[in-house]
Formats: sequence, C-alpha cells, structure tokens
Amino acid sequence: MGLQAIFFYIFAFVAVASAFMVIFAKNPVHSVLFLILVFVNAAGLFLLTGAEFLAMILLVVYIGAVAVLFLFVVMMLDVDFAELRSGVAKYTPLSVLIGLIVAAELIVVIGGSTLSPSIKQTVTMPIPDVTKRSNTAALGDVLYTHYVFFFQLSGMILLVAMIGAIVLTLRHRQNIKRQDIAKQVARDPKTAIEVVKVKTGQGL
Repeated sequence: MGLQAIFFYIFAFVAVASAFMVIFAKNPVHSVLFLILVFVNAAGLFLLTGAEFLAMILLVVYIGAVAVLFLFVVMMLDVDFAELRSGVAKYTPLSVLIGLIVAAELIVVIGGSTLSPSIKQTVTMPIPDVTKRSNTAALGDVLYTHYVFFFQLSGMILLVAMIGAIVLTLRHRQNIKRQDIAKQVARDPKTAIEVVKVKTGQGL
C-alpha cells in the first residue's frame, strides 16, 4: 500500500465520521465544527486526485465563508433546536428515499467507467496532461472560452440575488438626514449662498 493510498483512507474515514457527527451531535456549534472538518478532509481528497483548484475553493469559499457564517448564526441566534428536531421522525422515510436515489446515482456514475470502458472516449473536453498544463489553467481556459456566457449569466444571477436581498432587508429611518444628490445638483448660486451683513460690533 502506497503513501497516497494511506492518506486517502485517512481523509475518507475522518470525512465520513465527521459527517455522521454533524448529524448526531447534540450541540449545534459542534455540528458546524464537524462540518468544517468534513470540508478540510474533502479538500485533502481533492488534492490527492490532483484537483488543487477545487481544494482551494473548498477551503476559501465553504470554510472561510459559508461554514463560518453558519457558526456565527448558530451562536448569535437563540434557536430552540430541540423543538426543531422533534418533528424529524416524520421526514425519515422521505430522507431515506432521497439517500437511496443519491446512492444509486453515485453507483451509476462511478461504476459507469468500469462497466463501459469506452465511455471515457465520449468526453468532449479531454483531461489535459498535468505534466504540461495544470488543471487550474485548463479549467480557466474552458470557463472563459467555451462556457463564458454561462459563467457571466451565473454572475448576473448572483448579482441580482444580492441586490434583491439588500432591497428586501433595507429599512430607512425617518429621523436621519440623508444626502439628496438630485437636490444638490439642481441648486444654483442664488439659492446655494446666503449673504448676511453683520453690523460692526455685533455677532451672528
């Protein structure tokens, strides 16, 4: 057994064990911490397969933003998780069905190359030679050439979602002075300046 296989089993075992602890941990803060551990080990698995870009994205986006946001929300909001978990039993059959469907899809995808070796030849974007070009550079070439319009469309969708969230949550308070750009631009020297003649020896 090589060193790479040993690290694969270590990362895989810790990731699966942490995933179960995310579900079964009683403290929600501990669940989020176990979720971060799952992401770290998943990033390690990506590194073993040579997908360093996905590993860094997993660390930066999911751990640096999403998981930390979950942690802050759980710690700052007083949520009664015991009440939320009280109705989990009635959703168990549906969750088991969804889990079986996802497992079947994974088996089909993973076992497809083994059952049909010729399926690899149908890939329209062949995997580049990592000795000549990194997969990060190849992924960038594909995103910004063949799928550039879809990439820009996804960015526009995220921008609209962000603007919508800001508009829905923005609340104006009435007792605060705000800058009115249109009113300032419309002013002229006659209304912008007020000349006050002060008599000698008298203040304003």
